[in-house]
Amino acid sequence: MRGRLESLVLNHGDEPDPRFTLANERTFLAWIRTSLAFLAAGIAIEAFADELLSAPLRTPVAGGLLSGAALIAALAGIRWLRVERAMRHKAPLPLAPFAPIVAAIGILGTSILLFTLMSQTGT
Repeated sequence: MRGRLESLVLNHGDEPDPRFTLANERTFLAWIRTSLAFLAAGIAIEAFADELLSAPLRTPVAGGLLSGAALIAALAGIRWLRVERAMRHKAPLPLAPFAPIVAAIGILGTSILLFTLMSQTGT
């Protein structure tokens, strides 16, 4: 029997197969690991990249990574909830549109950072 909060958050419905619920949790945790990687990268750039990046460039890069970490964590929680609700109501599972967006931003951000670094060093 679920408590009032769980019933309210999960919007009732039938209990799904535990394997699917656990798979949903593993996906959530994978997104949280990605968020933690963004967080660690942001902290590392701000703390240790003094010689690689000038302060006017280092701060926005670190801030972007830290903001990305918070956004990914929030979207992971929202996605977990949407998938859990869909499974309980035997509805089609929602897509995760932020997965390709995160990949595109990661590739674009890395490209810009490397281009900037190469420009600064004269390579």
